[in-house]
Amino acid sequence: MGSLLPYRDINVHASASHYAFTSPSAQSAPTLVVERPTGDLRLNDGPLLGSKRVSSIAGILGIIKLRLDKYIIVITKAQPMGRLKGHMVYKVIATEFLPLRERPLHDPDEDTYLGLLKTLLRTGPMYFSYSFDMTNSFQRQANSDLTAPLWKRADDRFFWNRFIQTDLIDFRSGIASGSGMRHHGGQQAGVDPFILPVMFGMLRITATRLKSTPLTFTLVTRRSRHRAGTRYFSRGIDEQGHVSNFNETEQVIILNDNTAGLGGFAGGGGMQNGRVRGGDESEVQVMAYVQTRGSVPVYWAEVNTLHYVPNLQIRGVESAVDAARKHFDEQIRLYGENYLVNLVNQKGRENRIKEAYEQMVRLLVDSPMEEKHTSPRSDEKIRTIKPDQHAQEYSGLHYVYFDFHNETKGLQWHRSKILLEQLKQGLIRGQYFRGVDMPGDADGRLEIRNEQTAVVRTNCMDCLDRTNVVQSMLARWTLTRQLLDIGVLQPGESAEDDTAFENLFRNTWADNADVVSKSYSGTGALKTDFTRTGVRTKAGMVQDLNNSITRYVMNNFADGPRQDGFDLFLGAFLPSTSTVANTLLFVDRRPVLIQSLPYILAASFFMILVSTFTRRLPDSTIWPLRMFTIIWFVVGSWCLYFIYNHGMLYVNWPKLNTPQWAIEGYQKTISSVRDDKVVGQFLGRHERGLSSTRLGHLEEGKKRRE
Repeated sequence: MGSLLPYRDINVHASASHYAFTSPSAQSAPTLVVERPTGDLRLNDGPLLGSKRVSSIAGILGIIKLRLDKYIIVITKAQPMGRLKGHMVYKVIATEFLPLRERPLHDPDEDTYLGLLKTLLRTGPMYFSYSFDMTNSFQRQANSDLTAPLWKRADDRFFWNRFIQTDLIDFRSGIASGSGMRHHGGQQAGVDPFILPVMFGMLRITATRLKSTPLTFTLVTRRSRHRAGTRYFSRGIDEQGHVSNFNETEQVIILNDNTAGLGGFAGGGGMQNGRVRGGDESEVQVMAYVQTRGSVPVYWAEVNTLHYVPNLQIRGVESAVDAARKHFDEQIRLYGENYLVNLVNQKGRENRIKEAYEQMVRLLVDSPMEEKHTSPRSDEKIRTIKPDQHAQEYSGLHYVYFDFHNETKGLQWHRSKILLEQLKQGLIRGQYFRGVDMPGDADGRLEIRNEQTAVVRTNCMDCLDRTNVVQSMLARWTLTRQLLDIGVLQPGESAEDDTAFENLFRNTWADNADVVSKSYSGTGALKTDFTRTGVRTKAGMVQDLNNSITRYVMNNFADGPRQDGFDLFLGAFLPSTSTVANTLLFVDRRPVLIQSLPYILAASFFMILVSTFTRRLPDSTIWPLRMFTIIWFVVGSWCLYFIYNHGMLYVNWPKLNTPQWAIEGYQKTISSVRDDKVVGQFLGRHERGLSSTRLGHLEEGKKRRE
């Protein structure tokens, strides 16, 4: 039987015919061999002759097949981030691609694929542990089978490198793959230590004190690999029930954790119904609270047009009912009751999303009961939709709308506690996880004393800024409750009373907001000044303005390649190995005149600057220079007008899986350009009729889906 845990040290040996991976700490274990250039896998007893040791690595991230070659992605550098119950957790810092061909073939598409993957791996925060399952919450780990290999225990949603581990997993399971791998008879347990699950998200582990009590404060956010992507290219739900920007955030408090280097806490033992009763004062105690966030589960999209506010599109709610059922079936199975907190605006364009969500809940829940509360600030401060007492279907769904924008208007952020009061009874019933170390258990198994049976699922439009404020508020309230139950705090006290700990809490949650936001929108979160300090500041508003401008630029001109990187790494797009298909996939095939207008605009701006700051001789004639300036001003103004009003031609769309609405919008826009009196006649010279020859990657993406 192979080792259940991944190897901590792996040596890479290379030759012209293979790569060999061995662990110096397990010399009797078989060697993993990857044949070159086929990619066939096999296990070899003992070392291989003729191979030279190249380097030591932290782990094998996976194997990916691109257009011309296959690559083994290895982790060459990992940074220790801290210990969770004695288990060291690492962050991926550097990776390397090992080509299977001895002489790498160069191709424009292949080079672009590699560039997309390397950018994602360089900027994406990924974490792993050799002995601790980072993809599962403490509660799920306490209920898992510790006799299974680490990768088999991993939560499929958060096993971020699951797709690129497919070759190793198939080989381990004895499953023949489409890549032509040679398998040597059934299950290959010796592969288990080479399969390393990696989580994408945020992690902070801090050894600290609260009112002189030492503890380890940890915050973990796990981003789902399903329907992952960027802000405007990944919205809503898909047919499998996966929603965009789904994240699970777990806040953990560990007491008596000797690995943290601090003393112990002589706390109580067993807890019944949330109250503490006597026990062993030396036992390690873990208290965890989980929240989730995710896009509104209907079919909707926001279409970039270079305008600051994109066009909102929502399909009929009835068409998404089956997908929503799949989504909430999974959520209820995993988390229990779901409190669906919706923070979008009740007026303007966001109201359409609010109404669609509420219509979806009414369709799912039997005999829904609704309540509406008003206030001087809002004619719909809170709306709740919950099932009738005798409801059978989806009785675990509780919808709560909070008019965050109006209720907190004028920097009155403390008014968000109105929502807390509405949720308080559900939070009390839903509890939180609490476990203690089982004495003498070599596996470090936790004895479950209390389980969390409900989750708050929060969303706004992006599931970023407003969501962060509300999640940190709920986490603080739950933390105080946990510490009161365990006896660290006395009745009437709050975790906020300890200034140093409150500062740590705020900054950790603000860091979490920034990481989640950067992964989805490309910038840090908004309103983090409130999360960090508890008040809204002018400096924070200036930072929000800067982030908003940066988001606009990123979402329109940089998110296409970012989305391509996600799709490629996660297996949403599979490069064709055909010598004909996908040739020059990333080449800009727009009409030359359309491509040239931004350059003409830049040239106009430059010429105007030159003419403005050029010194004139005292006796020179002024009108030629003014005429020169006016001509370039007119040219530049027209270019700017054209680009802004035909923005879909200038958005940097994903090239691999171009959204259907982007294809349709592009075709509609290019058709309108052909009717333009100025530009249309020039396009007609390049293309006949309504030819789609220059739609390039847009048409290619449509064909792949069909």
